[in-house]
Amino acid sequence: VQLQASGGGLVQAGGSLRLSCAASGRTFSSYAVGWFRQAPGKEREFVAAVRWSGGSTYYADSVKGRFTISRDNAKNTVYLQMNSLKPEDTAVYYCAVKGVGDNYYHPYWYDYWGQGTLVTVSS
Repeated sequence: VQLQASGGGLVQAGGSLRLSCAASGRTFSSYAVGWFRQAPGKEREFVAAVRWSGGSTYYADSVKGRFTISRDNAKNTVYLQMNSLKPEDTAVYYCAVKGVGDNYYHPYWYDYWGQGTLVTVSS
């Protein structure tokens, strides 16, 4: 599975961005797609995840109500709509896919990773 993340950029606090994660290759082997982020000097942390089938979604508490994850099965693409952005959302955002299993919140459970896209939120 190959993943291409895009959509990052510089935005002022309170603004919005939409990230995209396009999957190719053996996508039928994936069960869910997650977004993680990593700020300088910090560990990679879970942001959101969505199951390909059924569309169940999962969010970190820090982004609930502000971020929305969605998927377009026909395009093999997952989106992360980020609203009301805060400076603390600044990080490199990565998308990743995982196989069957209900462990969504730790990067350990994900098998394939995209290259990351930088989101910078200015105050």
